[in-house]
Amino acid sequence: MAGEDGSGRPALRGVSWLVVLTLAGVGVVGYRAWSEPSRAAPIAAARSGPVVVRVATARRLGDTIDLSQTGTTQAFDTASLYPRATGYIAERRIDIGSRVKKEDLLFRISAPDLDQQLAQAQSQVVQLRAALAQSKAMVDQAEANRHLADVTNKRTSTLAGTGIATAQNADTAQAGVLTQAANLASAKAAVKVAEANIAAQEAQVARLTVLTGFEEIRAPFDGVVTTRNTDIGDAVTADTNTGLPLATLVRDDVLRMAVNVPLYAADGVRDGLPARITVAQVPGKVFPGTVSRSSAALLYASRTLVTQVDIPNPTHELQPGLYITLSLAIPRPAPVVSVPTDALIFDQAGTRVAVLEPSGAGEGSVVRMRPVTIERQTDTTLDLRAGLTGGETVVIGPPASLRDGDAATPRKEAKAGT
Repeated sequence: MAGEDGSGRPALRGVSWLVVLTLAGVGVVGYRAWSEPSRAAPIAAARSGPVVVRVATARRLGDTIDLSQTGTTQAFDTASLYPRATGYIAERRIDIGSRVKKEDLLFRISAPDLDQQLAQAQSQVVQLRAALAQSKAMVDQAEANRHLADVTNKRTSTLAGTGIATAQNADTAQAGVLTQAANLASAKAAVKVAEANIAAQEAQVARLTVLTGFEEIRAPFDGVVTTRNTDIGDAVTADTNTGLPLATLVRDDVLRMAVNVPLYAADGVRDGLPARITVAQVPGKVFPGTVSRSSAALLYASRTLVTQVDIPNPTHELQPGLYITLSLAIPRPAPVVSVPTDALIFDQAGTRVAVLEPSGAGEGSVVRMRPVTIERQTDTTLDLRAGLTGGETVVIGPPASLRDGDAATPRKEAKAGT
């Protein structure tokens, strides 16, 4: 044969290798056919039993959200009193700590220049009114002259028609009518100018009268004087607020405090919501307060709602600038259920929790996946506003292989976080 030596060994060696490879392939296939059922049986047996899981009870939270914040009280109103009249302080009736009522006289400024300007403006009004009377008299005179010219024109025109008067006289009489009509219109215009001058001067008098009214500085509201920077004899300049005010007045019968309500509680904030105020300097006493207004829009940076609380202070026991603690019980707009944070399942199906329900086939429990909506998350709990009603048994730390409908057995009961 070709390819053989005298003994035939190369041909026999090739055949033996082919036999070995064939037997090896048959052995692998046979092993797989035998081993797959034997290995699948224990896995199937393991999956056929219930899954042991840790559980906790979903807890429905209260109908209100308790919110406490610390802050500083502010006066309900604050007024820095500046002069509007130039002069000097002639009288001072208040000092630091003085309590005043609305419209009480605080300072009286002597402003002789302003008083003189007012007197001069008033005298000019009198002069302008006299000029108006003169203008009206001129109107009456112009009206009489126009009437006379009209009568003369009619008479001359008649005489000219009969030849007694010349045509030139008739033309002159007609021109006289036009001249007197123009004089009458001019006189009436002068009356309007005089009336306008009086109106402008009376406006000037009114302005100066208002300014002289500022010679007396009165309290804009009931309150207490917190600062006083001027004394009798001090010169003051009108319309300047670059320096210190004459005095500062605050209203402290009602105080204010601003509260930043977080997003999860902002929907429950309403005007009239009661508040509780405690002060470290007054232990054991709770002061009432009321939500009076809110910004109605969340701050972009913090996603909080700026809310103002009014604190009645009729006895003036509290002071503006006092450090206090304010508590609100904000109603929840919808029920909220709390579960542990590690009960959440987040996958392609969305946010869900696994709930154990009684099996309809007999004893034991089955897993049901419930889609949920998260309202707030803390380090240990999730507050859910949809998906659970409270009291359900939820799975904590569910395994990745857990599926809806799987049989499960709770290992132990753990209390849901607060």
